[in-house]
Amino acid sequence: MQVFIRDYRDETLDEMLRGEGRGSAEFYKVCAKCKKADPLFRCARQSCIGPGMYCETCIVEQHRQLPTHMIEKWNGEFFRPLAQNELEVDARLQLGHVPGSYCPKVTAAHKDFVIIDTHGIRTVKLNFCGCDSTITHRQQLMRAFLWPATSLDPQTCATFNAIHLFELQNCLGKISAYDFVRSLELLSNNDGLEPTADRRRAFRAIVRQYRMMTMLKRAGRGHADSGVTGTGQGELALDCRMCPQPGKNLPEGWDEIDWDQMDEDQRYKYFLFLAEDANFKLINRNVSTEERDPVVDDGAGYFCNRADYAEHIHKHVDEEEISSCSGFQAMFLANAKKVKGLRVTGVGGVTCARHNMWRPNGMGDLQAGERYCNMDFIFFSAVLNFTLMWLVLSYDIACQFSKNVWKRMEVLPAKYHLNINRLNVRWMVPNFHLPPHKKGCHSAFSFHWLWGAGCTHGETVEQNWEFLNGAAGATKLMGLGARLTMLEGLLAFHNWRRLVSHRLILKRRLAEGIKEGRAHQKSFDAFHAGLLAAMPDAVEEWRVWVEEWEKTRHVENEKKSPYEYAEAAATLKDVRLKLATDEYERTGDGTKLEQEETPSTFVGMGLDIEEAQRQLAVDIRATGPNPTPSQKLDVLRRRTQLRGRIKAFRKQQKTYMPKVRRYLTPSQRAMWDRDDKEPEATRLFMPSDLPNATARVKACAAGLDGVEARLRTGEAGEALDWLRRGLRTRTATTRFKVRNWSGQRALTRGQGILRQINLKIHSNKLRYRYARQALLKLKGHGDWEEEFKVLTEDDVRALNERALTEEEKAGRERLRLAGEMVEEGGIAVVGDLVSGETHRHLSWIWYAVSKKQGEDERLHEALRVEWCKAYSRSRRWREELVLVEEEMRRTIEFGEWARRRWLARATARTVILGKGGAMSAEVAEGVRAYALEQADRELRTNEELRMQWGPIRARADLYLRGQSLEGQGEIVVEVDRETMRWTEALAYEREEVENDMYQ
Repeated sequence: MQVFIRDYRDETLDEMLRGEGRGSAEFYKVCAKCKKADPLFRCARQSCIGPGMYCETCIVEQHRQLPTHMIEKWNGEFFRPLAQNELEVDARLQLGHVPGSYCPKVTAAHKDFVIIDTHGIRTVKLNFCGCDSTITHRQQLMRAFLWPATSLDPQTCATFNAIHLFELQNCLGKISAYDFVRSLELLSNNDGLEPTADRRRAFRAIVRQYRMMTMLKRAGRGHADSGVTGTGQGELALDCRMCPQPGKNLPEGWDEIDWDQMDEDQRYKYFLFLAEDANFKLINRNVSTEERDPVVDDGAGYFCNRADYAEHIHKHVDEEEISSCSGFQAMFLANAKKVKGLRVTGVGGVTCARHNMWRPNGMGDLQAGERYCNMDFIFFSAVLNFTLMWLVLSYDIACQFSKNVWKRMEVLPAKYHLNINRLNVRWMVPNFHLPPHKKGCHSAFSFHWLWGAGCTHGETVEQNWEFLNGAAGATKLMGLGARLTMLEGLLAFHNWRRLVSHRLILKRRLAEGIKEGRAHQKSFDAFHAGLLAAMPDAVEEWRVWVEEWEKTRHVENEKKSPYEYAEAAATLKDVRLKLATDEYERTGDGTKLEQEETPSTFVGMGLDIEEAQRQLAVDIRATGPNPTPSQKLDVLRRRTQLRGRIKAFRKQQKTYMPKVRRYLTPSQRAMWDRDDKEPEATRLFMPSDLPNATARVKACAAGLDGVEARLRTGEAGEALDWLRRGLRTRTATTRFKVRNWSGQRALTRGQGILRQINLKIHSNKLRYRYARQALLKLKGHGDWEEEFKVLTEDDVRALNERALTEEEKAGRERLRLAGEMVEEGGIAVVGDLVSGETHRHLSWIWYAVSKKQGEDERLHEALRVEWCKAYSRSRRWREELVLVEEEMRRTIEFGEWARRRWLARATARTVILGKGGAMSAEVAEGVRAYALEQADRELRTNEELRMQWGPIRARADLYLRGQSLEGQGEIVVEVDRETMRWTEALAYEREEVENDMYQ
């Protein structure tokens, strides 16, 4: 672009202006065809490529079959566009005969006959053929690949090319028919001097007819004697080739297998993963009636049968709307919106949860928000007449939806009843929607801990809404039939593009599954080996617990989830609440003490100030020697606030520690008397700061040191918990950074995120050490030290981090002596396991070594939870490999079935649709040609898939059989940018949700 701007703009401007004239003399001296001198005509805008000019007779002959091209004439000074009726030579388009021939029984079309084409909207002269009176004008137009707007006496038509172009632009860019036709009007006449005919309404009718008929054609209805009338429920929808389809891509006899004897890796191959959700953007106003704008082919595509649906809804019109799990309020907000003047308040939909494909009959309109009666019917309609053994349904309120779903099924018509063992149905909540639910839902409804789920996340239906929401503005004001036709077309386009894209996506998923599966298995093996050597009985108990719980959590299970803590550690807030409750109960008259009068409030104030001091000191050090003006302003503001809090603390200290100065050591007394120190360096002198127990008794109010001891215990436990949480966050962030971030910008941003995480880890490390030191002074040595050990630098490492070598420790010490901030958990010690670390030891922070009288030491709950999660993660990645490989096999098998079906269709039809009798040879040839074309496409697609997928499937087979992949080459995982953006968005939003919950 820089080269063009600098060197070629003048030249390009001259070339553009040159095109406004006739060009070189060799092109305008003689007619390019008959060589007649001084030709005056050419095709405008170079629609016909080439600079040649023609005489009037030749230009007409050249464009007799191109009536939508614009012709312009040289008037001696410039070119002026001509209408068709301005030419002296007859330029009529003749239908029903080969180009260049004329009909002896011609019938002229309407004088204002209009053709809509990609070149513009043109009023043309057109003759119909009268040789065969049985061939209607509509048929003649269709045979010339012109789609008429009306069935009787058409005066407007559109070229197939224009319709197909609009179809793609509408599906991809959600361009409306109004804007598309308007653009063609401007293409034909942008200066307003010769207005074109308004054919926007006619074009909308053409598009609607085209969409209906294209779905029927692609579904093979033109290849069956029953024709359109024989269309079955959901037959026009594109099936997901990756999902299990009985009779299409499953092995023979699959439904007669003894499932109890089958290996686990075989059973979950037959899981059908579905996802259901509602969308409240696709509303529709009550602007027309069903009589004026009827629904065509009811229930034949992606929308459920309206007649059955309306009857079911009518019976439950007064039913209450769905209640949501606590903490998830999107449902209430959507249902609370005003619905006056709306025919439809949204739509509910079902898609396959692994492949983003909309289910046949899996869509339905909502009348008054998201109610059970609506979502029940849509769900059971999506699995109508579908044979399956296992079903996994993802729904953002599955915890509520699943409670009485089988009772609600009984009120549906019998044909909608699901014939399945109810114990084989799993109700799940999508990963992103799960955190706001109640804690009891987190494990029971999580895909992470579902046997056979692989890496399914259940959010596919949310991804699909994004594609449809672009059409919300257009469909909002449509009539009922037009809206459904447009949405059916969008759903069909979406499903087709997903089928095409999965040819690459499945390959990427399999490659990623091999890579991640090896890494997670290696990480788990190292973790497992270390624990197995120390406590084999406990590890075996955990394994059995995990496997039994995963298979029985869908029923009433009294056993607690292995992924949750049995008892949450007491936090500082818990201890404060307990102390405040005790102080309240100790008041003789039952009157609650004022908050500032309680000892626990005083000590708690001191702890809060100390935490603020530490945080401020860490932040000041992290800014470096040259802070920015905004950083200086922030520090000044925080120091001012902190100084005010210290002043308030000193005021209360006179009440609870009236003689504190007298019992301080000389050096401490000097610090007490100084008032020139910055607030973050000011010592508060809590009871634990006094030299000994005698000084504490004399200087403090009775029991104040005990209050501080209890609060310090809670503070130490909380700091340790947040330290572990920070270490887990750092591990996940580092792995994501290494796998997905590239380029200076992304890496710099990632380094900034890691630095913030490391600062939090550093802050909690200091907090724990200070709390432990205070406990040591207050309690002395004792059993409490078994739980709260000394925290060294070597102890601050995550489950997958190794201890620092002596050289690394020396380097870190040099940084510390140089006054630089030491980054915790750098790249040198985080990430994939290194060779020879199979038997590494864990840091003590991952153990609960609390020792009680008469009991042995037991593992900390966090260690058990982390082992169970690591065990499940390694299994999920293996399951993902099995599922993706099976999906590849099913895709190819489905293609083979589709090829055989199209070959059979080539000769299946024998009669004229709707009339009976033998069909013409021309129609028979077209029917056969289309069927064979589709069969050939299926054949070529399968050949391409076998070639593309063969090597990676062979690697996956080696890995699943436990054989080495050494010497097989490196796995290159192509990055799916769309999936990455979605993943990053989920990660960010999930972090925001968790932060809100914590606050």
